[in-house]
Amino acid sequence: MGGAALVLRMADFFFYGTLCHAGLVQIVLGRKVQAEPALLPDHAVYWAKDHAFPLIMAETGAKAAGVLVRDLSPEDVARLDFYEGGFGYQTRETLVHSASGPFRAQVYFPDPGQWVAGRAWSLTEWEIQFGPTVTATARDVMALYGVKPAQAVQARHAQMLVRGAARVRAGATHPVTLRLSGDVQVAARREPYARFFAVEEYDLSFRRFDGTPSPAVTRAVFISGDAVTVLPYDPVRDRVLVVEQFRSGPFARGDSQPWQIEAIAGRIDTGETPEDAARREAEEEAGLTLGALLPVAQYYPTPGICAEYLYSYVAVTDLPDGSAGVFGVEGEAEDIRGHLIGFDDLMALVASGEVSNAPLILTAFWLQSRRAELRGG
Repeated sequence: MGGAALVLRMADFFFYGTLCHAGLVQIVLGRKVQAEPALLPDHAVYWAKDHAFPLIMAETGAKAAGVLVRDLSPEDVARLDFYEGGFGYQTRETLVHSASGPFRAQVYFPDPGQWVAGRAWSLTEWEIQFGPTVTATARDVMALYGVKPAQAVQARHAQMLVRGAARVRAGATHPVTLRLSGDVQVAARREPYARFFAVEEYDLSFRRFDGTPSPAVTRAVFISGDAVTVLPYDPVRDRVLVVEQFRSGPFARGDSQPWQIEAIAGRIDTGETPEDAARREAEEEAGLTLGALLPVAQYYPTPGICAEYLYSYVAVTDLPDGSAGVFGVEGEAEDIRGHLIGFDDLMALVASGEVSNAPLILTAFWLQSRRAELRGG
């Protein structure tokens, strides 16, 4: 049998940042690889300013620490290019040094002007603050390998990180005393829509209460990440601050009054705790510095169709006259008006139906149950 043999060209790579994290590399490549410590002379690694990843820059006399991974296949390289390429990183062959000697290796350099350097990079700091979220997000990114172009995936990377952080929080242990702890088998996953939010479709089966697997079913889920709500309460003046804004959900339903009275609310950004997000949103939406945060509940508001998970709080806060105003992040087209109202007025709005969103109703009833305690304390 004649013909030329196919020769696969293997490649060596020097990783200097997040890809020094073995778990992340395994997800990106789809397999484990061996890595050895290495240095790239006359270069230094910095955080990309305002981002959770690094960049490398030429710097005389410096030594960039990283790892050398040898003999990567063309498929490995294609997966790496997909993961890195959407961020504006291109490979360049450079001489690196390891205990095994000097090697010519490929290094991902950022396109000129793509990112701004911040402070010196710390892999340990990244692993603590961002590692679990970025690793979880990488699974979603690599699930789109061969499905969508790298640039399209990168355009949604900030939103995907929010979802990745939600995955990490969702993986925490939850009480299971009454409900079933069962198996779910996923046959296929699709993403028919993905912009600021996303819609995912799953072909799956789940264990039924009689122990048998269900028939294969298709379920669509609205993906929006985790969020917080917080109701500032002044126990001395017995008043709260609620916010009012236009909401597209009631508008799309056909509600003749799509402006909603709500608690302060917003998504939990990458690297934030729910408490951090509550304090940030209070500053953005109401110009308030919150006092003690009192947990109300953690819950899925619409578990049949939405992956959103909420953390609701009451915040003990000084609310003198003049505390309310019009706020919002201009770049997000927010137009948010605050209202200072007494507690009894809040409950009257709940009773009349003018407050018609679940987080504020839930929080109002929680506050009603704790009001005397808070006022006495």
